[in-house]
Amino acid sequence: MINAGLLAQSNLQVKTTLTSLEEVLFWFEGIAFTLLPSNIFHQCQIALTEGFTNAVRHAHRALPETTLIELEVKVFSPWIEMRIWDRGEPFDLEKALESVLQMHADPLEHEGGRGLIFMSKLTDELHYIRLEDQRNCLVMKKRIH
Repeated sequence: MINAGLLAQSNLQVKTTLTSLEEVLFWFEGIAFTLLPSNIFHQCQIALTEGFTNAVRHAHRALPETTLIELEVKVFSPWIEMRIWDRGEPFDLEKALESVLQMHADPLEHEGGRGLIFMSKLTDELHYIRLEDQRNCLVMKKRIH
């Protein structure tokens, strides 16, 4: 597959700890800040933060801090793609998101599930897939223009 229009690509591996978020955000800024409009950059930064913290708090909650979380960002001329790989148990993102949205009249008033809502609202595509190597991959895509 040819990556037509690929402007930037970078990968990062960090330990399973919330203190790694600072490194993740610094890395993301270095890749995307000059390539994205300000509003798109900030929306993607929030979505990436939510995806990463969910991997730490939920997918890796029973795993040691030394378990790596892998991230990848690709910026193309029409869109940005962010991927986060974790080693947690399988998770049905669509079912969880549907459950959160149906649970309350205003799901943002309740702490549980807010990150899923933010990721869903701030991206154009959101998928969570189980891979053959027993990892999960959160895929977030957002149009730039």
